[in-house]
Amino acid sequence: MSYNPFHKKQKKSTSKKNFLSTKMMKFSSLLVLFFIFPIALAQLRVGFYSRSCPQAETIVRNLVRQRFGVDPTVTAALLRMHFHDCFVRGCDASLLIDSTNSEKTAGPNGSVREFDLIDRIKAQLEAACPSTVSCADIITLATRDSVALAGGPSYSIPTGRRDGMNVFDAVALLGAHTVGQGNCGLFNDRITNFQGTGRPDPSMDPALVSSLRNTCRNSASAALDQSTPLRFDNQFFKQLRKRRGVMQVDQRLATDRQTRGVVARYANNNAFFKRQFVRAMIKMGAVDVLTGRAGEIRINCRRFN
Repeated sequence: MSYNPFHKKQKKSTSKKNFLSTKMMKFSSLLVLFFIFPIALAQLRVGFYSRSCPQAETIVRNLVRQRFGVDPTVTAALLRMHFHDCFVRGCDASLLIDSTNSEKTAGPNGSVREFDLIDRIKAQLEAACPSTVSCADIITLATRDSVALAGGPSYSIPTGRRDGMNVFDAVALLGAHTVGQGNCGLFNDRITNFQGTGRPDPSMDPALVSSLRNTCRNSASAALDQSTPLRFDNQFFKQLRKRRGVMQVDQRLATDRQTRGVVARYANNNAFFKRQFVRAMIKMGAVDVLTGRAGEIRINCRRFN
């Protein structure tokens, strides 16, 4: 049977949209997604474009740095984009496609942003090295560079691995919420009428309840790390241990028996958290990727060739 890349993309996009249309996920389901989600690692290697487009990573880094200088929340935006693209059927940049009923507009993807930044990076790369650097790699590299600019770890993307996600990886990835923003509608019940009781969630620090109420009166969203919202660090985990997790799924990390010990370790050791985050990001960036003759190198990230 001949290979039809468009058919494969269309099939993946449809299944991704169906998956993302579910508005809420039970915590146990989230753990299953992180812990036993099958990972197919391809033959990736550091410096893949060293000969075909030696300036590729520099171009990405410079444009991300420029954007970060204007809006430091770009780190949270790119992390969200990377996660949403990778954790459903793999890192294939299908999230970038503009089309009717596209993955881009499905469910929670409506809040993903910074597509224009990806377009600018792609335009410069096409000018320097036509049809060489994939859109999926652009997202991966841009996310890595934005994390470093926010004070997080700087790392290389090494040769593909063959091991899967574990609890340390899962909790580390949720640690990206240290620079995240949450829509007030996603946690409004926790600060007003938790499970129909007419009262706030008793597991949330009362001072945080009051602070979030004030924030949400004037804004549609709030920082998920109320301590250092623009700094990539382990304060997010320290806040969880003080009952100051904004999202319920985050706060449960500090109480669930499978994850509370990991939260404690990350809260007590910023360097350890950053090392584990790098490991988890590298694994996630290799989830079900297309390499070799599979897929294509898009000229425009918003359209199939």
